[in-house]
Amino acid sequence: MTHTRYAFVKANWHSDIVDQALKGFLELIPAEQVDVFDVPGAFEMPLIAQDLAKTGQYAAIACAALVVDGGIYRHDFVAQAVVDGLMRASQDTGVPVLSVSLTPHHFQETDHHNAIYAEHFVLKGKEAARAALMIQETRAKIAANPAIAAE
Repeated sequence: MTHTRYAFVKANWHSDIVDQALKGFLELIPAEQVDVFDVPGAFEMPLIAQDLAKTGQYAAIACAALVVDGGIYRHDFVAQAVVDGLMRASQDTGVPVLSVSLTPHHFQETDHHNAIYAEHFVLKGKEAARAALMIQETRAKIAANPAIAAE
């Protein structure tokens, strides 16, 4: 079965920046094919992605977050846990789960840096859309070729 719906999960932490990834994603995939889900932060994305994947409704799920060093906890720990969780959700369900997350080493909340990250998130959103479409196309080719599917 070929799905034409996509899910986009976005963390509300730094939403002014993270929301730009959805903007980029929607430049390539029509909004009427995308269901958008908000979560508090990056750490919650793997569970929601897995729940969405289990519905069987989506060709791919993109998850966007900005994980920064807030000085209280190690952002690299959170970033690694999120990426591992997204990969596991994908492998456990067979639905592509794409990471549109940035983990800048030195984040300064200035207008200049916010503009740079916002612009970069638009590009990351487009990349995720391209990846989702390519994966869907490749999987359709595999399913259509009995010789490949049997291997």
